[in-house]
Amino acid sequence: MKLEGLLPARLMARQDESDDALFYAPARLVTHVDDATIAALREAYRDLVPAGARLLDLQSSWVSHLPADVAYASVTGHGMNAAELAQNPRLGARVVQDLNRHPELPFPDASFDVMLDAFSMQYLVRPVEVLRSVRRVLAPGGSCVVALSHRTFPTKAVAVWGVLDMEDRARWVGVYFRLAGGWAEPVVEDRSPVGADPLWLVVARRDG
Repeated sequence: MKLEGLLPARLMARQDESDDALFYAPARLVTHVDDATIAALREAYRDLVPAGARLLDLQSSWVSHLPADVAYASVTGHGMNAAELAQNPRLGARVVQDLNRHPELPFPDASFDVMLDAFSMQYLVRPVEVLRSVRRVLAPGGSCVVALSHRTFPTKAVAVWGVLDMEDRARWVGVYFRLAGGWAEPVVEDRSPVGADPLWLVVARRDG
């Protein structure tokens, strides 16, 4: 069975099934959550991402929300828009790739220590395959930090996203990790600032 067949097709369908490259062609130099939630994510990264780590910023854009005073061995941005990635000052390397067409990452085994994914997991239609590839490119004991909030491009998000509340969205991402295999039990955490956009984290560590 193909990995995408592990999830019901109707849940992973989208309103707009046209070529994602067309949708993401215009550069969108905007943030998708408010300043308080960005600050909360930055502090979460400070807690969860060790200094000196090799980072893969998956589904990246023009900002990575990393603490400015923490140095990392490397930060590689992987996204859909070259112009957005070019504007991101934290990136040392940049890769443009449509994961919905080609879910296998173009990196050698054990290339990274941490994968970050901020506010974009809802756009993956083959998330189990992507997370299997992420596991391959992470070093043993490496971790994924997936950040979720409520704002989205609704026509490009998978259908299930629109019927779940924030906590259930986080638990749904946990299902992706379990189906992918080779991950410790995902940890779900609510880091939402009071009176601001929600921030939920799903953190999973690579077995082995």
